Amino acid sequence: QVQLVESGGGLVQAGGSLRLSCADSGRTLSPYAMGWFRQAPGKERECVAATRWSGGSTYYADSVKGRFTISRDNAKNTVYLQMNSLKPEDTAVYYCAARKSIMRVSSRYYYPNSYDYWGQGTQVTVSS
Repeated sequence: QVQLVESGGGLVQAGGSLRLSCADSGRTLSPYAMGWFRQAPGKERECVAATRWSGGSTYYADSVKGRFTISRDNAKNTVYLQMNSLKPEDTAVYYCAARKSIMRVSSRYYYPNSYDYWGQGTQVTVSS
């Protein structure tokens, strides 16, 4: 059974850093792609970063380019989101997501409905 578990959220001052982790605790998932999404109160869920599990392709929202980095450890079945230079507008619940099947259209990486499995979310709060 696939269970995505996020960790690493918390409270940080503006300009600080956090690293989020997402592991498949069931160790049954062999994903095609993994993504990190966030949702702030009253806003839609948005993709901040995504990657092919086999490597080679990464995608970032314009708002986080140059500040966030998605990476993965295939041996640990874990995907990470390194967040640097955090801003108050980065405050949100962050979710990781996994897709099983091939995704040929790169723009689809940004769509929540492209993903099959979701974690429970972890809160990130950036104070000014």
